[in-house]
Amino acid sequence: MKRSKIILFSVLPVILIAIDQITKWLTRRHFSKKPADVTLIPKVLYFRYVENRGAAWGIMQGRFQILSVVSVILIVGFIYALYKIPKTRRFLPLTLIFLFITAGAVGNLIDRLVFGYVTDFIYFSPINFPVFNVADIYVTCSVAALCIAFLFCYSEEELSFLPFFGAKKPKEAEAEQPKVPDAEQPGEEESR
Repeated sequence: MKRSKIILFSVLPVILIAIDQITKWLTRRHFSKKPADVTLIPKVLYFRYVENRGAAWGIMQGRFQILSVVSVILIVGFIYALYKIPKTRRFLPLTLIFLFITAGAVGNLIDRLVFGYVTDFIYFSPINFPVFNVADIYVTCSVAALCIAFLFCYSEEELSFLPFFGAKKPKEAEAEQPKVPDAEQPGEEESR
């Protein structure tokens, strides 16, 4: 792998996690004591300080241990996938998607382990969307991009390096094909 890619893949997650953690720190510092929303765009976008003790969008409230274990498993899985992705230009978008998902998961895991909750602060009111943070943006947008990539950009054979695709290698596929009995030779039935 080229040196520039190694630098990108090792520095980018650190930068993404730092952006997430800095925005959460600023939120805790400046907005945790404010009783009301801070309006950014009237009737559209607000800062609203929330201590989310659950998962994305506030589900599974109070399940700290379960969420932490699941987060660690997902992070390890995505790091494994990042290691297995072919290091070619064709798979650069998939690599970036996995980097963003991993950075988002790590960002929220840091909050859970350090504070016992995830700091959420962005509220989009037109659709009454749950309060979220920068790490949630990484994960949500990347999962959407991942679905598009899996459906429209990569074939199942190209993704065979991922264990959950279960694509069989050509030799394995041949070995598992049922054997067809040899056709009877002409005249064998007549001699019976």
